[in-house]
Amino acid sequence: MYSYEEKVYNELQAWRRDVLKRPGFLTQLSKKTQTKINRMIPDKAHKIITESLKKMVQAILVGSDITTNKHQSVGLSLYEQDELLKEKLTSYRKTAVVEGAGTGAGGFFLGLADFPMLLSIKMKFLFEAAAIYGFDTNSYEERLFILHVFQLAFSRDATRRRTYYTIENWQTEKDRLIDMDWRVFQQEYRDYLDLIKLLQMVPGFGAIVGAYANHNLLDTLGETAMNAYRMRLLFTQPRDY
Repeated sequence: MYSYEEKVYNELQAWRRDVLKRPGFLTQLSKKTQTKINRMIPDKAHKIITESLKKMVQAILVGSDITTNKHQSVGLSLYEQDELLKEKLTSYRKTAVVEGAGTGAGGFFLGLADFPMLLSIKMKFLFEAAAIYGFDTNSYEERLFILHVFQLAFSRDATRRRTYYTIENWQTEKDRLIDMDWRVFQQEYRDYLDLIKLLQMVPGFGAIVGAYANHNLLDTLGETAMNAYRMRLLFTQPRDY
């Protein structure tokens, strides 16, 4: 009979294969189209968007850290940590669904408001995840790790594979990191959300799309966060259970 840690190890191997699998034809075609569009956007505009997102994320990081219970993982086994994360994910997912339906029902302008609101929900959830698995979010290193988990969840192809490699080898990779590549961060996140968020702005249709999209986006983030922290605990910080 497998121990829980062996079960998690097998799940991590399956997750790794899924993350690193080669993209299909439609995914490659979509990425090429998005790359062409990005090249048509003036560099000055990219810099403005990048700086705006950077400041927004940094502000959210500070607020999320203040409101996070940093002692909720004391004495918990890996199984108990996973179960607690699932409970938190259910709560945050419900919040995101309500927010997505509400902003989606309002058409274009409320649809625009969804971007910072959903970003805040996601970042707050990641701070909760870090605390659940026993990592100190006061640390710059841990905030940088959170941003890489976010990027892994919401990027594609080559960026996703590079980010996975960084997370998988965090103990050595963290020493060469000074800050995020914010331009890549904003482009990948924007490209990942483009189509679904455009549909969310369609009046009368946006509420359904917004609720469904936010539900799936939180599920993706939850799976990514759980496996990223499991990987750190099992592969770099062995514990006795």
